This record gives sequence, structure tokens and C-alpha cells, in this order.
Amino acid sequence: MNTKPENPLSIEDCYHCGGDLTSDNLYEATLGGSPRYFCCAGCLAIAQTIHGQGLEAFYARRLPLGQKPDDVGQLTDQVPDALLAYDDPVLMDRFTRVSSEYPGELETTLRLEKIRCAACVWLNEQHLKRLFGVKDVQINYVTQRATVRFNPKEVHLSKLLHSVEQIGYEAWPFEPSMSADLAKKERRHLLMRLGVAVLGMMQVMMYAWPTYTGADDLLVEQELLLGWTSWALTVPVVLYSAGPMFVVAWHSIRNFPKTGMLGMDVPVSLAVALAFIAGTISLVFGVGESYFDSITMFIAFLLGARYLELLARQDAQGGAEALAKQLPATCDRFEDYANSEVIKSVPVVRCVVGDVLRIAPGDVIPVDGVLLSGEASLNEAILSGESRPVSKNIGDVLYAGSHNIVSPIVMRVTALGQGTRIAGIASLLDKALLAKPQVVGLAEKWAGYFVVFLMTAAGLTAIAWYFLDPLKAWETAVAVLVASCPCALSLATPAAMAAAQGAITKLGLLVVRGHVMETLAKATDLVIDKTGTLTTGHPELKAILSLRPGYTEQQVLAIAAAMESGQKHPLGLAILEAAQKRDIQPIILSEAPVSELGKGLRSGIYQLGARQWLNLEPVSVNHENEQTSLVYLKDDQGLLAVFALLDTPRPGAMEFIKQVQARGIQVHLLSGDDEQTVTWWARYFGIQYHRGGALPEDKFSFSDALQKEGKVVWAVGDGVNDAPFLAKANVSIAVGSGAPLAQAGADAVLTTESLKPLSQALELADKTKIIMRQNLIWAFVYNVIAIPVAMMGLVNPWLAGIGMSLSSLAVTLNAWRLRKISE
Repeated sequence: MNTKPENPLSIEDCYHCGGDLTSDNLYEATLGGSPRYFCCAGCLAIAQTIHGQGLEAFYARRLPLGQKPDDVGQLTDQVPDALLAYDDPVLMDRFTRVSSEYPGELETTLRLEKIRCAACVWLNEQHLKRLFGVKDVQINYVTQRATVRFNPKEVHLSKLLHSVEQIGYEAWPFEPSMSADLAKKERRHLLMRLGVAVLGMMQVMMYAWPTYTGADDLLVEQELLLGWTSWALTVPVVLYSAGPMFVVAWHSIRNFPKTGMLGMDVPVSLAVALAFIAGTISLVFGVGESYFDSITMFIAFLLGARYLELLARQDAQGGAEALAKQLPATCDRFEDYANSEVIKSVPVVRCVVGDVLRIAPGDVIPVDGVLLSGEASLNEAILSGESRPVSKNIGDVLYAGSHNIVSPIVMRVTALGQGTRIAGIASLLDKALLAKPQVVGLAEKWAGYFVVFLMTAAGLTAIAWYFLDPLKAWETAVAVLVASCPCALSLATPAAMAAAQGAITKLGLLVVRGHVMETLAKATDLVIDKTGTLTTGHPELKAILSLRPGYTEQQVLAIAAAMESGQKHPLGLAILEAAQKRDIQPIILSEAPVSELGKGLRSGIYQLGARQWLNLEPVSVNHENEQTSLVYLKDDQGLLAVFALLDTPRPGAMEFIKQVQARGIQVHLLSGDDEQTVTWWARYFGIQYHRGGALPEDKFSFSDALQKEGKVVWAVGDGVNDAPFLAKANVSIAVGSGAPLAQAGADAVLTTESLKPLSQALELADKTKIIMRQNLIWAFVYNVIAIPVAMMGLVNPWLAGIGMSLSSLAVTLNAWRLRKISE
């Protein structure tokens, strides 16, 4: 199975993923009656699975990975058989996931090609949204990925892919494991086109040199020879290097009646075509100037700018790929768990739901599942940011990416591929770039309309110059089209947002919604929780106060531990930990505890929680316990005991508060803790405005009141009890590991113990705002100057091409500076 072909150099691409093959690492198998070659065991395994299921039509999609279909224009509404394989349940499970907000619907992430500008994004979004059964579409230009939410009973995955092809683009389900190879192939193809353009430019410029220098001894025959040689060198540059631009431009023009928008490749392609036709006519009839030097130089500079833009774009889309790299490629699977203990090492891609796996100590769990045997201790830091081991018992859920620490365990597979929780987190990274802040949406909208304006301006310029000087009409129109291409305007804000969010993700702040960086820069008030936010959320029981006569500390602790069993609040976990350390067994309650969000717990005659909710008088504490958090326990006869729990400041909290205050942002500390405890912590952090005994609805109302005063509220909480006011705020961040990432309602989730990333986020938000403004101002000023100058005939097409390319390159490199904050 792992044999090499006799002539490995004749094999170029992996049969499954299309990646490069090397002669020293080839896998071979006979599939469909023909020898197939693979780059790794994983690709070989999934290919065997697909063929084994009778889904070999799947590989009819191999062509679009790097090439266009033979005749896109002939596509009909009938979905071809080549795409129907994607509707098979085996592939659907791999490429789709159940929507967390809409359980009856599926989400899929599609990788798109030929996305060049805001008009391309708008066209694809609107076209897919028209499909019956498609509920939502979000496309990000920077990552070139689309997140589509759809009803599988109304529309199939194959229909989504076919619809994208119908308008001249290409799409296939996104797989992080394939992304690196695809990115490499995309870079290689663009670099090859750039190389041809640069070589053609240098040769044509060399042949045009005698004309520039006005050589008097140049014979007519020699000049004619140089002209036709330049033409011959320009042809491959136009057809090969600029070929993809013409294809995209044609589809954009063809769909203009439906969309009302033109892509930025339209003026580029038109400029190149007009210049080449005009130069050829001039060469044939021997009148006027040829434009071959301008054409090759323009294409070379444009492709050079696009190559650097591609590097920046691929640098910004590594979130999902980085998570995917954490998962192993192989696993140990039981061949027949019920009747045999035979274990075989297989690629993870060959696993299906229901398989039973053995995970050795030290291994990373490759898929989601449930624990069948053994007691596990897992490190789930990659999922929750919690570095402490998490104990798992039989029946508990295990997540892909978790690290098995102590002993071997046996698990049953429940989810693979995009259905796993780690894939959901990767999806959150993508969604951070999908949501368009106001400034981004406005820039993209005007970039699309600007293309139509530019085409009109070029046409009017050509007409005007035809009456003034017919020989300059074509040249001037081409210069207008080239000089004012809206590349810079389209890239100005998306490039900055991608760079900023890529940088802050590396620091430990997982941005879920795209408006975070923009809104942080406008924040006027910070409303922040205490327990689990400003403090570590890992308190310890320091004392039991106001103990009712006739009860011992062990008895009240046993009651409290029984009520807190299964709860996740930091104070509850501290009570459970104290009971375990004292070897106290929880009592058996007559009723299951019922949680009142942010208030406490109720079970039969017992209530445990905040004093205000229990309607109790505050207890007096001595100076030693002044900074402790107090949890009250009562029964039907009144107060039983008060648990004093001591927390510690979270790393980076003091620096964060000082930085916020230094920026003029008003800080409000709202906590459910006792007023005396909150006052102590407010003095500790230097916070003037504070309030204790605040219930969730109190925090919600407080934020609402600030917003009614015109304030921009920034909320920071632990993501559990603070869910209502996090959702109410203009921008919100959930801190700590208490809230599952997939359920956090906040706009961003802090995955580190320190609050330092929040300080860095503030700094980065300011820089992002400045960079976006700089890019937009530059793009606006450049076009305001370039269009009139070009319309007056003061610049040549080749000079206009250099200006346009440098304009696009300037905004990309300016945005790239934002990534330096994480270094």
C-alpha cells in the first residue's frame, strides 16, 4: 500500500487534496481501477472511505481546486452528478455542523475563489440568500470563506456549491487540514503569473528603450521588428498573467443587470484590453504609439501588489488551521468493542460516529465523544483557557483537543470534523471577521458603486478627448481606468480589521463579533464584575460565621456542598473544595437544587446565596474578614450560617483598571457580593463608583440607564451570572473559564488568566481606528487627485498603473503593522 511509483516525478498532485507530492513520501492505492497517489496516510484513508461508500463522483470536484470548469457559462439550474456526492450523510457529517442557535438547521464553511473585492462578496451573498432554505450567509473577503446556515430539508449542500459556480466563482467545503496545501497552491499559481508578467515587462521595456531615448540611427525595419517582438511577449502576459481577471470581469458584467454592481476587475480588464487593442492597431497600421510596455508594467505591478495582499490575507486566516494542528492524525480504534479487545491504529478521518477509541495517557483526544470506562483527568486549556485538570466520569462528554493526563481511557465517538467543539471554536474565529463594523460596511458599499462611477468617468473622458485630440482618447481613457482602480478602497478597512483581530487572538482574546475593535475605541463607561473577573474566581473558604447554635461547621458545610453539587460558580466550587478537603460528605436533599441566576440556590427548606435575595440582615465581620465574599445559608427558621470566602486579584487587573481610567473611561464595579466586601475591593483597585448586592437585573438596568444617557458601555463579566448585562452592553467580554466558549453571549472571550490582553486590546483598538482612517483617507485623497489628473491626460497608462499598485500596496502594508503588537 505504501509503495512508490516507478516514475514519481510524473505525479504532481495528491489525488484527494491536490497538494504537492514528493518522491520520498508517496502513498499509492488502486481506486476505481486506476492507481492513485497521495501525500499522506490521511488523504489515502479518506479516499478509500469515499470510494468504499460508492461516492467516487466526489473527485469530479478535483478540477476546480486550481482551475476553472471547462465551460462555466453553460451551467444550468440542474445540479451535476459530480456535486451530488456532497449530499451523502457521510460527507454531510464531515462538512456541516448543527447550528448552536437554530438546532433544526446546519452550518457549513465554504472556501471561495476569485473573490476580488466588495462587489464579489455582495454578489455571492445575495445570490446564495435567494436560495430557498438558505437562512443566512456571511462572506469574509480577507479569509475568502463563507459561513452558510441552511435548512437541510429545503436545500442541499450540493445546491449551494452549484449556485456559486453559476455566477462564475468556485466553492468547496472548507477543511482546515487541506487549507495549507490550497494556500500553497494559490501562492504558487499567482507567483507563476507574476513571474511571467515581470519577465515580459523587462523584455518589452528593453525593446522600447530605443524609442524612449530617441535613437536616430534606428532603421524602420528594426523598429518594426522590435514592435512585433514586444507584441509577441505581451500576448502571454495578457492571456496567462491577466487571464483570471478577464474571467472574473466577464461574469461581473454578465450579472450586472441583477446586482447593479461591478467588480474591480472590470476596469482593470477593460483597461488592459483597450490598451492591447489600440497598441495592436497602431502596430499594424504604423500610426500612433503602442502600449505594450505600459500593459506589461501595469499587469506586473498589479500582480505584485496582489501577491503581497495574498500573503497578508493568508496570514490573517490561521485561526482554524492553528486549532486543527492540535489534533492527532491517527488514533487507536477497537475493531469490535463488544466482542474483542483487538485495537488497530487508523487515521482519524476513517472514524465514524459510534466507533470506540482508546486514548493513552499523554495523548490528545482526536474527536468528540463520551467516556465509556475509566476515570479521566483532562487538560481542556485549548477549549476553555482553564489550565487546571478537569475530572471526567463515565458518561461525561469528552472534547477533541483535550489532553489526557493520567490513565488510559475508552470513549465512544459522537462527533467528527466540523461537528466537534474545537471546530465550533474555529468557526467563532471566522465569525469574528464576518461581522462587518459600520465603517467596513460603508467602505465596501461605496467601493462597489465607485467602480460604476469610474467606468462612466472613463467613457466621458474618451468622448471628450475624441473631439479635442483623437490620438489621445484611448490613452487617456485607459489611464483613468488604471489610475483609479478601487483596490485600495476595498482593502482599506478589511485588511486593518483582519490584522488587528489576528494579533489580539494570539494574545488570548477570542473575538467573536467583528465590531469589538471599533466599539472599544468609542467606549465611555466600563461596567465590570468582581468575582471571577477582577479576582481570580478561585476563592478559598476562610471562615464560617454566624453559625446557628446546635449546628456544627461540618453540618452546614455538608448542606451547602449538597446544594452546590454540579454548579460552576466560583464561590460554589470553593465550598465544594472545602468540603472535600475536610472529608465531609454532602447530605441527601429532598429536592434537586434549583438555581436562581445570579441570586442563589433553592432546595426544599434550604436557600443558599446572596443576602439580598434571602432577605437577611447583614452580619458583622471583623477587619480580618473585611475583604471576603459572603454566602448566606438559611432554612425555614432563618439564618443557618455565613461562609466567608477569600479571593485574590486576577493578574493584570490593577494595570488594566489604571489604563482604563487614564483614558478617561468611567469605571463602575457592580457585584452580587455584600456591599462591605465590594467597597473593600473598590478601594483596593481605586474605583470610585461601586455597588454591592447587585442582581443580574440590576446590572442590566444600570447598563441600560447609561446607554439612555448616550454612553457607550463596555461590560466585562464572568459570562455565567453576567449574561444579561453582557448582552445589553455595546461591547462585552466574558472573562475566565467559567463560561463555555460555545455558549458565551459576549462579543469576545478572554482565554487567559491575566487581564493584560484587555489592556492590549484597548491599545490595539486605538491603533486600528487610526490605521483604518489613514487607509480610507489615503484611498480617498489618491482617487481625488488621480482621477482629474488622468482625465486631463497628464499621466501615461504605465505611470497610472504604478500609482494604482502602490496605492493598494500602501494600505495593505499599513494594516499589516497592527500585527506587531503581539510580538
